[in-house]
Amino acid sequence: MATDTQTSRTVAEKFVERLGRQDPEGVQELFAAKIDWYVPGSDALPWTGRRTSREEVAPYFTTMWPHFEPGRSEVALDRVIVDGGDVMLLAVFTHTVVSTGKEFTTPVAMHLVVEDGRIVRMHLHEDTLTVDKAFTAD
Repeated sequence: MATDTQTSRTVAEKFVERLGRQDPEGVQELFAAKIDWYVPGSDALPWTGRRTSREEVAPYFTTMWPHFEPGRSEVALDRVIVDGGDVMLLAVFTHTVVSTGKEFTTPVAMHLVVEDGRIVRMHLHEDTLTVDKAFTAD
């Protein structure tokens, strides 16, 4: 079913707000029961890959966040583009990796699809080589 632009924008705003306060359960609540989730990257990073159910959303964040130095991450949201059920979040992520101490910055495009007020798709596009290098000791 098609979703109107305002509903999609509202869901995306809730998504960004809950991410900002690091509320994995709150983020998870925004997703449909069955999802198409894809975060590309190295198999060595346990949060990358595909997910297909709402119950996998919160563990993604609780697995990933401890790998970044607390207080040393920044997300600069540049633009939110909404067209019906499609939402594009354009941002720049900067993180410092706990295990290596390396800081990295990557541009990010996140494509969300909203149907019936729930997120059914989340695909993240980022510079996976830069991320991988930040996790590799010199």
